[in-house]
Amino acid sequence: LGGSRSVMHYMQRTAVQGSPSVVAAITREWVRGAAESTHAVHPFREYFEELTVGETLVTKSRTITLDDIAKFAALSGDTFYAHMDDEAAKSNGIFTGRVAHGYFIVSAAAGLFVDPALGPVLANYGMENLRFVKPVYPGDTIHVRLTVKQKTAKETLPDGIPQGVVAWDVDVRNQDDESVALYTILTLVRRKDA
Repeated sequence: LGGSRSVMHYMQRTAVQGSPSVVAAITREWVRGAAESTHAVHPFREYFEELTVGETLVTKSRTITLDDIAKFAALSGDTFYAHMDDEAAKSNGIFTGRVAHGYFIVSAAAGLFVDPALGPVLANYGMENLRFVKPVYPGDTIHVRLTVKQKTAKETLPDGIPQGVVAWDVDVRNQDDESVALYTILTLVRRKDA
């Protein structure tokens, strides 16, 4: 073993200390608190090679309404009391009233950060480590910080599309800039090279 492969091999058993930016540079994986950059182009318009770890998009905002919650409940069938009954939600000791469905918040967040036009992003590949860290109430306003966390090139099959997996750190925040949902989404992104 030699070079960076050797370093990565030994890092499997090594604790690395440093600022978030130093840790991100060593591991090639963005971590919260590390340096971020912005581009003039929406990241869903960029090919795999053009995306940079730490590249961040801050979205516009959206206010969550009681009507949103009722429509999501009707569509999904999720009529859990905390979403539908203000008094019952207050009585459980966790909430101060009706709350938005966590999965509605994830869906609304996607509506804020997805660029819908045909482009280099090929498909959603999955989601990891989803946590709902603060309730979202009717009247709360959310926005998203979407950051390129990690990039992994995939081997191209002879008849396949050159692509890679991009892991995106998603931080959904409320009007007080507090995190309400944290997770990683994975997308398949077209590569320019084969």
